[in-house]
Amino acid sequence: MAPCSRFGIYLFSAGPSHPSNWHDDLKEMLDTNKDSLKLEAMKRIVAMIARGKNASDLFPAVVKNVACKNIEVKKLVYVYLVRYAEEQQDLALLSISTFQRGLKDPNQLIRASALRVLSSIRVPIIVPIMMLAIKEAASDMSPYVRKTAAHAIPKLYSLDSDQKDQLIEVIEKLLADKTTLVAGSVVMAFEEVCPERIDLIHKNYRKLCNLLIDVEEWGQVVIISMLTRYARTQFLSPTQNESLLEENAEKAFYGSEEDEAKGAGSEETAAAALPARKPYIMDPDHRLLLRNTKPLLQSRSAAVVMAVAQLYFHLAPKAEVGARGALTHPLRSEVQYVVLQNVATMSIKRRGMFEPYLKSFYIRSTDPTQIKILKLEVLTNLANETNIPTVLREFQTYIRSMDKDFVAATIQAIGRCATNIGRVRDTCLNGLVQLLSNRDELVVAESVVVIKKLLQMQPAQHGEIIKHLAKLTDNIQVPMARASILWLIGEYCEHVPRIAPDVLRKMAKSFTAEEDIVKLQVINLAAKLYLTNSKQTKLLTQYVLSLAKYDQNYDIRDRARFTRQLIVPSEQGGALSRHAKKLFLAPKPAPVLESSFKDRDHFQLGSLSHLLNAKATGYQELPDWPEEAPDPSVRNVEVPEWTKCSNREKRKEKEKPFYSDSEGESGPTESADSDPESESESDSKSSSESGSGESSSESDNEDQDEDEEKGRGSESEQSEEDGKRKTKKKKKVPEGKGEASSSDEDSDSSSSTSESEMTSESEEEQLEPASWRRKTPPSSKRAPATKEISLLDLEDFTPPSVQPVSPPAIVSTSLAADLEGLTLTDSTLVPSLLSPVSRVGRQELLHRVAGEGLVVDYTFSRQPFSGDPHMVSVHIHFSNSSDTPIKGLHVGTPKLPAGISIQEFPEIESLAPGESATAVMGINFCDSTQAANFQLCTQTRQFYVSIQPPVGELMAPVFMSENEFKKEQGKLMGMNEITEKLMLPDTCRSDHTVVQKVTATANLGRVPCGTSDEYRFAGRTLTSGSLVLLTLDARPAGAAQLTVNSEKMVIGTMLVKDVIQALTQ
Repeated sequence: MAPCSRFGIYLFSAGPSHPSNWHDDLKEMLDTNKDSLKLEAMKRIVAMIARGKNASDLFPAVVKNVACKNIEVKKLVYVYLVRYAEEQQDLALLSISTFQRGLKDPNQLIRASALRVLSSIRVPIIVPIMMLAIKEAASDMSPYVRKTAAHAIPKLYSLDSDQKDQLIEVIEKLLADKTTLVAGSVVMAFEEVCPERIDLIHKNYRKLCNLLIDVEEWGQVVIISMLTRYARTQFLSPTQNESLLEENAEKAFYGSEEDEAKGAGSEETAAAALPARKPYIMDPDHRLLLRNTKPLLQSRSAAVVMAVAQLYFHLAPKAEVGARGALTHPLRSEVQYVVLQNVATMSIKRRGMFEPYLKSFYIRSTDPTQIKILKLEVLTNLANETNIPTVLREFQTYIRSMDKDFVAATIQAIGRCATNIGRVRDTCLNGLVQLLSNRDELVVAESVVVIKKLLQMQPAQHGEIIKHLAKLTDNIQVPMARASILWLIGEYCEHVPRIAPDVLRKMAKSFTAEEDIVKLQVINLAAKLYLTNSKQTKLLTQYVLSLAKYDQNYDIRDRARFTRQLIVPSEQGGALSRHAKKLFLAPKPAPVLESSFKDRDHFQLGSLSHLLNAKATGYQELPDWPEEAPDPSVRNVEVPEWTKCSNREKRKEKEKPFYSDSEGESGPTESADSDPESESESDSKSSSESGSGESSSESDNEDQDEDEEKGRGSESEQSEEDGKRKTKKKKKVPEGKGEASSSDEDSDSSSSTSESEMTSESEEEQLEPASWRRKTPPSSKRAPATKEISLLDLEDFTPPSVQPVSPPAIVSTSLAADLEGLTLTDSTLVPSLLSPVSRVGRQELLHRVAGEGLVVDYTFSRQPFSGDPHMVSVHIHFSNSSDTPIKGLHVGTPKLPAGISIQEFPEIESLAPGESATAVMGINFCDSTQAANFQLCTQTRQFYVSIQPPVGELMAPVFMSENEFKKEQGKLMGMNEITEKLMLPDTCRSDHTVVQKVTATANLGRVPCGTSDEYRFAGRTLTSGSLVLLTLDARPAGAAQLTVNSEKMVIGTMLVKDVIQALTQ
């Protein structure tokens, strides 16, 4: 009988009542000499373990086969032994010599499995054997075996902590490993064994940052958590000088000399305002960590997204919102409870991160109660004067829910909104008063409790509400609500002098039947009325105190004795009674309704301690920022002399002359931690190194193709001259080595941009051939650098894929003609690159009547704003239609939402009757269509005005080739792509009309396209520099298709609507 059929007979005939029968069958199969039967038996045993069945009685039969020569059988035997070695330690020890032989097996899986089994035998006597095996495995040729060695380190440490010093040596060796397979495991071992040995991370910090993108998801979470704590000990706080951080900090490191010259005035002003504090300049290694973790926000793993979000929360400046909408993606999965806990904490201090995604936190009827309450917490935290009408409309819907706990939480949320936003306090109070007539007693009770807290803020204005609450004492039976009403009447009894004694009379009747919390408030009410209106309430008070004197609850008896001695004068207690009014009727501060998540940020986000709001076992505290930055040179890596120059490097120099001398043979990842020149000379050079992590995923073929494309526009003579210049520069490197200061390199490293994702592109600009630099528009030319070493010190090189847009210069006609030869198509570029006039036109800002003769209009000029390239340039047109001159026109102190900033126009001293003037101001809308509210002031009046931008004015055009467009579009698929179909009218079929309407709607540049029926446009958002790619497929027959690709999904959706409206009109 075949083994399968025989096993089937035993399985189905004997059944679960006779497990020994088919265990005996498996033992027979394991004792045979046929490898096929042994393999079949091991597969069934492993399947039993996977189903949760006990197979420990098969241990002797299985362990005999550990010496089997069949690789497949041996692998399954090791899987079994890993599971049961800890339970059957004595039998496992008998085969320890076989495990040691397995460590020398030619198959890497067998070596790793043997080490895994050996580390699973929890017997102190084999600790020396385990230590020797781990040391050997740490030097193994296979990264999989080295990874297993890293996993074995914490097991050995928990078995014998005296081995710590030797284990640290192994960890130090494995931390230097350059493979992504080992990185996560060894960092986990580091966290378990020696998290305090921060010095082990110094030399490997940059390598870990650059490897992070390629590590498995579990390893990414562990590494990010460790690097968060490392950064808190090695770098300065980016929020220590928030006023200078927003722009000047980034320009100080990444800005060009021209940009620094432009911003010199603003920097001097800031320096004068804060003379005692140095402007904050972010450490290049700090920036490296932020930049290399940002792409992981697109990870499919919610744990990785959460890890990056907490890193940005704890390490990034407030101006740099790293998480954006990434945390809203896991809200539809089973991990949403944990994610919402962290979002609730973040939304208190970083409200601007989630304001654009308010609708993602709207509550669904299918959500569990705990999820509803967390979403409610987030909505309350995000409520501000702009979105409060929307939030309150949502809350009105939630009050009708059948979930009573959720309704109670909603009423509390309304109270918090009323406390935080004074403008809607009366509206919320009126709404809560209406809820007092609700049929549900719990809703009424919760409303009373919240109303009580709100009335404490303005008691004098709401006497009628207190009277209305007093009437509810007959109907409301919930103890907390009754106690709240009695407290209110007693506290503000002077506002209801006629009603208060009557309420006390009713409560005295039912005193013995009330709950304890209500009885205590009745005693308080009696005491306060005795002190303010003793004629009417003296007897009632004595009656209540007499009842309370014999109550079963000792708290009530004690309160009654204390109150009687305090308010009723006697020979013995006369001294206290004189101060009774001060004690009972003292003004009490209004309660502050705060979020329960307010103080949770002292725990590291994403940790179990944060989730429980209590310190869990093994939790490591998040260190405080240092007062002074530690020495950054500890992260520089010295490389042996023999690796500095090799024949292969020389060949690479000949093949690719644009590469620096310092780039090694092992690719971007290895060069990031093996180049002595770029790491040991100055801190600023490590910023150029940090780009290697981003470009490591590109293949050499892609680099070569893009290099060929770049070279098509340059002539052979120019390339020869360029080669000579580069040769001269390379000869100068040793002379200037160590002399170039970080400020020289900073000023020449990039065009002015403060966004982390733009850094690599600004580095790429330096490497453009001379023929490209010669054709650059005058507005984007850099000041000549004093030293030319920075061109050759770039450690990583990525061909320029997209021209940066800061500042987004308008391309001249002559330049368009020059660049036309570099494209793959024959279409002319002149109309696509010239900035069109905005479709919006002139908008009214202040009407003649409202402005008392002052007429103010505004237009979006689409010109780069000189003060700040991230701001939208707005032209303000003033006209005086009155009979008197208007003097002192200026912008008052604006109250702006988070992230939005304004650069005011210079004050207009006088505007004569009939005269007009135009001023230019800059507004940073933070890539949102939220209105910027500010005041236009004259010497005598203030006018409140508001400018709301169309979505098309939040971007600037970008020039790119067709291949570059397709490449960038491929990176922005899935949720970053919005597609709509539309019917183009006959009047909108011509090439000129389509281009004119699209560019009038959105400030985009046209991209050349090989097909006549397809139109492509590209731009970048002004604030964050995010790409916006628009494609219109205008088919001759049928519906056209409009596609927008952008990581800013809100902007993409709004842009699609605006463009469709413009094209179909």
